[in-house]
Amino acid sequence: MDFNLLWFILLAVLLTGYAVLDGFDLGVGMMHIFIKGDHNKRIAMNSIGPLWDGNEVWLVTFGGAMFAAFPEAYATIFSGFYVPFMMLLFALIFRAVSLEFRSKREGRAWRGFWDFGFFFASFLATFLFGVAVGNSMIGIPLDSAYEFTGNLSDLLNPYSLTVGLLAVSLFAMHGTIYLYLKTEGELQQAVKGWMWHTFGTFLAIYLLVTIWTLVKVPQATQNFRDFPWAWIVVVLNILAIANIPRSIHANRPGFAFISSSCSIAAFVFLFCIALFPNLAASSVDPATNSLTIYNAASSQKTLGIMALIALIGMPCVLTYTTIVYWTFRGKVQLGEHSY
Repeated sequence: MDFNLLWFILLAVLLTGYAVLDGFDLGVGMMHIFIKGDHNKRIAMNSIGPLWDGNEVWLVTFGGAMFAAFPEAYATIFSGFYVPFMMLLFALIFRAVSLEFRSKREGRAWRGFWDFGFFFASFLATFLFGVAVGNSMIGIPLDSAYEFTGNLSDLLNPYSLTVGLLAVSLFAMHGTIYLYLKTEGELQQAVKGWMWHTFGTFLAIYLLVTIWTLVKVPQATQNFRDFPWAWIVVVLNILAIANIPRSIHANRPGFAFISSSCSIAAFVFLFCIALFPNLAASSVDPATNSLTIYNAASSQKTLGIMALIALIGMPCVLTYTTIVYWTFRGKVQLGEHSY
């Protein structure tokens, strides 16, 4: 068995789980600033209150799995993206603090500060994820020792910043659809209009990034020659995106949410297929300086033991996630212990 390929696939699964699940609560956080009224703001926060910390387990597991399976890539990526990762860590922590502190005290200034913090931290985290994806697509400056030789300004290039905006628009749309499912009454009607606006914004940026990627990153489609079946995912992604406005128009938000989830999963797949077999592609000398799933991996014994642990652990994570989502299904109701 090719354990290197297996762990590349497992990392893709973990990344997909995180993007789909934490994507909607990051989206709710970004839309939170536009919600009017304290009661409605609390409804929005409580729509993700029981779920957001469990969703972030997928990200923690992804980081731990990469550290154990591909330590060379982990070291290079985390050192090269050190400042953005510290900003990301700040955003995730500040977002959690905003959730917990916001309703601890009455007062317009107090709650307004944490409302803005919740929005800004959600936006910043999402934007940084997108910037990281953009830089991974075009490659990062790595020397022959796999050391990052660039600086922060190299990472803030126009293409990566635009991919960051794509991530923001995608998660905002995903979160708005989720919020429509969890609310009712006046707030739900307001959210319905937001679904159209966020979808239109996402579609415009998606088309721009797609064209830009085909022009600027021609190697992104190289693996489609070796794996022509991957074009099926491209077609399914287009159909999923097209089904979002159709479902919204037909007042079937559940299908719209499933479609946006499928689109996010397809984006992760296309990102991984564009990188494969690289984990960190070098923009200096892609042929020799890139870190792949083979030259950046742990020993076969380590990968094999980890695969056994994953075989036991993954069903537990999926079961836990399913139980939590089933328990907190339905519309949001504020209670004594609500945010």
